[in-house]
Amino acid sequence: MKNWQGISLSLLLAGAGTLTAQRVPSSGTTPTPTSSTGGTGSMGSTGNTQQSNPVTGGQSDNSLTRPIFISGRVMMDDGSPAPLNISIQRICTGNARTAAYTDSKGHFNFQWGDTNGIVPDASEAGMGASGRMSSTGSNMGSRGGIGAASPLMGCELRASSAGYQSDRVDLSSQRVLDNGDVGTIVLHRMANVEGRSISATSLNAPKDATKAWEKGTQALTKNKPADAAKDFEKAVEIYPKFASAWFDLGRARLAQQDTAGAKEAMLKSIDVDDKLVGPYVELGQLAAKEQKWDDTAKYLDRVLHLDPVDFPQLWFIDGVANYNNHQYDAAEHSVREAIKVDPLHKNPRNSQLLGLILYEKGDAAGASAALHEYLTLSPGAPDADQMKQRLAALEHK
Repeated sequence: MKNWQGISLSLLLAGAGTLTAQRVPSSGTTPTPTSSTGGTGSMGSTGNTQQSNPVTGGQSDNSLTRPIFISGRVMMDDGSPAPLNISIQRICTGNARTAAYTDSKGHFNFQWGDTNGIVPDASEAGMGASGRMSSTGSNMGSRGGIGAASPLMGCELRASSAGYQSDRVDLSSQRVLDNGDVGTIVLHRMANVEGRSISATSLNAPKDATKAWEKGTQALTKNKPADAAKDFEKAVEIYPKFASAWFDLGRARLAQQDTAGAKEAMLKSIDVDDKLVGPYVELGQLAAKEQKWDDTAKYLDRVLHLDPVDFPQLWFIDGVANYNNHQYDAAEHSVREAIKVDPLHKNPRNSQLLGLILYEKGDAAGASAALHEYLTLSPGAPDADQMKQRLAALEHK
């Protein structure tokens, strides 16, 4: 049993290190994640070396492509405009990527394919804290010129905010010269989700504080974290109960590699509004990066209690944290949730983690089945031989 713990720690750290970055809405804290592909077991990207056009994602051909501009508005289901900084995501072939953010009146606009300076939203699988997407999942649609098939074929648009379900806009029929106004996207509050990405304290902020916060968010999306931090500091100085500004100050400090300052700001945000989900996500993933498993479990358990819907990839990291804390029941619950929300088995290490947990709980049959599944999903994994040895030892007991 001691040997299993030793080998699992290094293996699961690799998995946690990769997946920790998936749900972070900040800049520059953890390594850019890569996705595993069933059948290889590799946590690296598939890698597509073909040059792609930044507008359409197809092969570069300036004679056939034209810029496509998309605009619209986001509203809450009670008829009120969406707050500042709701992320607008484009979804192509199942992969989500932030394309824009709402302004203070809920409006948004962007050029299709232009994501320079866009900080990823936390709901994006495959997104790292650096804001860069792994090379998998970057297909933006087919090549399309005037009169050709839509370059947005198979793509949708949605708003993303923790605790809310968004209407989706089908972009498949959108052509280059069409009016790019997609109308209004409505956010519907989900039942049984206690957490939120919109702090109620923001609604009470004085005008000067709100103005400084808005200026800071614009600077942050333009990849100017130092300027953003100054604006956020001004906002919280004017209004110390500005939870969203404290959170964004933490994000700006993370982008400047100021981890201690970022943690301080995130904790201030939680003190003001303990149901704002973002700070817990950041703190939990920072703790995972530092292998502080008690803190990882504390913060991620809180995230998944407040919002068990919007952060599916955090279930795996929470399972790793509880496993390393020897909290095997909690670890099993988390990894089974991770498996439930991953029906395509994009992360085969879910099965590996379940096998290791069940071994520690004395369930030899369950552990054997889970490890067999891991090896079936990832026959070429770097640790496949080690797992085969452990499996053989387990089955010959």
